[in-house]
Order: sequence, then C-alpha cells, then structure tokens
Amino acid sequence: MVARYLPLAVGLLVFAFIGWRLADPSDQPDISSRLVGAPAPDLTLAPMLADRPGVTGLATGEPHLVNLFGSWCNPCIAEAPLLDALAARGVPITGIAVRDEPQAVTRFLEEHGDPFAVIGSDPQSEAVFALGATGVPETFLVDAEGVIRAHVQGPLAPGDVDRLAAAWEALR
Repeated sequence: MVARYLPLAVGLLVFAFIGWRLADPSDQPDISSRLVGAPAPDLTLAPMLADRPGVTGLATGEPHLVNLFGSWCNPCIAEAPLLDALAARGVPITGIAVRDEPQAVTRFLEEHGDPFAVIGSDPQSEAVFALGATGVPETFLVDAEGVIRAHVQGPLAPGDVDRLAAAWEALR
C-alpha cells in the first residue's frame, strides 16, 4: 500500500524543492560580464539617427555609460526614466539601438525620454555579441580609456542610479 503512493510523494518533494528555490533565489550568483576590468571591444556603428553621431569606439576620453536598447523592448521602456535621471546628473550615455529602425527609435525617444548623446545602429547584434551581452537592455560603465568598469544585465533598477552615478563620478 505504501509503495503505491511513493511516486506521488517523490513528485511532491521535487515540486516543493523547485518552488522553494524559485521563491528564495538569494544564493544565486550575480551574472556579470567577463569583460568587467577588460578593454571594451573596438566598436564602430553607423548613426541610428541623422541628428547625432554613431559609435566610433568606446574609449572616448571620458567615462560614460553604454546602454543596449531597442524600441521594441518593454524592459527598455521601464528603465528609460532611470537613464534620464542619470543623464540629468551629467552622466554621458552612449546608446546602441539593437535590431531597430530609425522611425521606431525616434518614436521611442519622443515617448520615453532621450538621454543619449550618441546612438549607434546595431542591425545584426554585432555589438551585443562583442560586448558579451545576453540581450537588451544591458548597461556598461566604461572608463576614459575604454575599460569596462561595471555591468548591469537587464533593466536598471532604482538603486542602480546612485551606484552608477557614484562610480562614474569616481572615474572622472
């Protein structure tokens, strides 16, 4: 009789374990780029929009953020006010529009804010792959010499604004 319920008991234990791990991911490793501390790849990207330059390398002589985004990306919409807050604090932000079109990017910037001084076009995700990113949005803090100093995978969170602004300020 007990053997009859053994598969059910084992199944319940497996589901309980999975539920517990999903509910408490506190010991999960922080996913960060292996490029942190290494020179950023040498990227040259055509301008996405006619009113500003594209990307001509990430060693710009001043620290800045590099943000991978897409007008089609819902998490990018969520992080847009945080990028605006960073830009308002004086942090220069280089945008890389991934697999996007100028009209869609223009509409995105009009609706959600425009913190970018530079926007490069990445139609084939070459910059995404070169930076080792997993998708959009992702943000990198790059120092004046082009070394990646910090990385945020996924959309920025409110706590990232102060942290990235302070890290940028320390690099100035």
